Amino acid sequence: VQLVESGGGLVQPGGSLRLSCTASGLAFDSYAMGWFRQVPGQEREGLKCINYNGMGTYPRDAARGRFTISRDNAGAILYLQMNSLKPDDTAMYYCAAARTSVCSSSWWRGEGDFNYWGQGTQVTVSS
Repeated sequence: VQLVESGGGLVQPGGSLRLSCTASGLAFDSYAMGWFRQVPGQEREGLKCINYNGMGTYPRDAARGRFTISRDNAGAILYLQMNSLKPDDTAMYYCAAARTSVCSSSWWRGEGDFNYWGQGTQVTVSS
């Protein structure tokens, strides 16, 4: 199984980025997927989770209203559209494949619910 994130980079405050996560080696359309981020020295933070069929997205506070998760099951790609970016959004962003088809109530904890992780893509928000 391989998950490869892309789309990160340097963006000015208020700008937008769309992250992609291309999956291979798993039945992508059978599993929930999630986006997380981590700043060095801090705990990993769950952002959004999406069910196997694209129905139902589960935001955490940091992503509510500004970030949108979506998926293309035919192409095995997960997306995270990020708008109105702030310097506090600077982090390494990771996608992950869940063990189940739907997001659990505790998906944001990460490790227990997700068994495959990408290597991450860096997002830096700075003027």
